[in-house]
Amino acid sequence: MTTAQTTELSPKNLSDANERNKRRQGFLMAFPAYAYLLIFFAFPLGIVVVYSFATRNRFGGTDLSDWNFDSYIRLNDEVLRNILFRSFTLALLTTVICLLVAYPFSYFLATRTPTIRNVLLVFVMIPFWSNFLVRNYAWRVLLGSDGPVSRLTELLGLGETRILFTPTAIVLGLVYGFLPFMILPLYASLERLDWSVLEAARDLGATGFQTLRKVTIPLSMPGVIAGSILVFIPSFGAFVTPEILGGGREVLLGSFIVSQFLEARNWPVGAATSTVLMAVMLASALLYFRKGGRTL
Repeated sequence: MTTAQTTELSPKNLSDANERNKRRQGFLMAFPAYAYLLIFFAFPLGIVVVYSFATRNRFGGTDLSDWNFDSYIRLNDEVLRNILFRSFTLALLTTVICLLVAYPFSYFLATRTPTIRNVLLVFVMIPFWSNFLVRNYAWRVLLGSDGPVSRLTELLGLGETRILFTPTAIVLGLVYGFLPFMILPLYASLERLDWSVLEAARDLGATGFQTLRKVTIPLSMPGVIAGSILVFIPSFGAFVTPEILGGGREVLLGSFIVSQFLEARNWPVGAATSTVLMAVMLASALLYFRKGGRTL
């Protein structure tokens, strides 16, 4: 056997060839998924970005030959700033309420026996068994002036309750719709805690509140971050819930984007607003992976 043949059959070369073969097989197996994401995700997003630099002509069409930043400059208008602030405030309030409700429930869930956990998890997943649109219309019936909530307050002598078509109704609908997205990551994080660490904290004299604040919450922070992102992002760009429970009276970011595409026929502004929203989503995802996504 020659020196060249010996070199070709060396363990290092065989290992490199095996590694290349594994990478090739992995790429071929994942190619359908890559192609699907490229065609139905990357290309549409690219089109939206391109349209955000286009110009709206006087006939309501879009001129792709004249690229500029006018649509992004318009995002600084006072009207749109108010819409962004209102959407951000409601999304933040929804996230905080979901976190306050989901954390104790997730902690209770993580400390139960497997049988009780499974039953409670089924209850958490039950809302996903029905259409999101149907659930919002159900809330519209509940919160209506002739609905059960209003009739109950009348029986109690508190008068008619007018919640429907208010920011309160929107927040209630958003909390109901996105609460499971907060519970599930928190449960996954709390369920994997090393409970001996909590017992050690109590043995060292820490109170229950101190243990929660200095041990439990920091260790469950990946779940907090993941759940907050999963709730805040869809709440920030929500369209269905504000339209049904808000009656279109509260113009939020999702409603504004839809109106720019369908009513105002100003595709560049709608695309620019969508691009900014996608940038916020991307920044949030990067924050999640940097701060705790790997440990969840």
